[in-house]
Amino acid sequence: MKKYKGYLIDLDGTLYRGNEIIPEAVEFIASLDQMGLRYLFLTNNSSQTPAQVAKRLQKFGFPAREDQVYTSALATAAYLKDTLGSPSVFVIGEEGLKKAIIEANCLMTEQNPEAVVVGIDREFSYEKMKKACLFIRQGAQFIGTNPDKALPTEEGLLPGAGSLIQAIAMATGVNPKIIGKPESIIIHYALKALGTTSGETLIVGDNLETDILAGVKAKIDTLLVLSGVTTMDIANQSEIKPKYQVVTLREWKL
Repeated sequence: MKKYKGYLIDLDGTLYRGNEIIPEAVEFIASLDQMGLRYLFLTNNSSQTPAQVAKRLQKFGFPAREDQVYTSALATAAYLKDTLGSPSVFVIGEEGLKKAIIEANCLMTEQNPEAVVVGIDREFSYEKMKKACLFIRQGAQFIGTNPDKALPTEEGLLPGAGSLIQAIAMATGVNPKIIGKPESIIIHYALKALGTTSGETLIVGDNLETDILAGVKAKIDTLLVLSGVTTMDIANQSEIKPKYQVVTLREWKL
């Protein structure tokens, strides 16, 4: 079995399930630390800052630092800076996305923006959607943080960023540029942040259609753990195949 220098690790379903800690995941992170291996917690969540994500992980018992968290908001901000030269942006999103965009030297505006960026926004409204559609029709670049259609919560599945993005896409007839998993853009920027190459890195996750597909698209090795949304039956029937597969992270030998 190949040895890896870096790990990109999904959160919900891989490290915890809702509010339930996965004990094998705590052991896995402890082993990475003991061996001095690099890793990032990789999430499509654009609403929270890395510090907020790290604080939640700490409550679960993971020794997470802010600089070990990489979000779709950070990747979106990096993409805006690299490809559009830190443009003026109309943002539909929450604190994590807005903070990342400001730190990338982009101007948030509601006057003729060069780009429209859409992430999860629990104060989404018709007025916000109207503005986004008008700006996109006027030529603004349309960028979505991630395609997640639904968010698992204690109430049940709630609308995710992908639902809001698709509503605007349908209204404008314009397809967005998606940054987060399963697209490879977030992996590209996460590798830069981690400081390892694609050949040295393993992505670990519980979801074939996001975590594993992102690895496939980015051409990095993948480890599917059957602790979340993917069951053995789903894995056997899927056309998306991980390089490695385990029932729990306790089976993975570093």
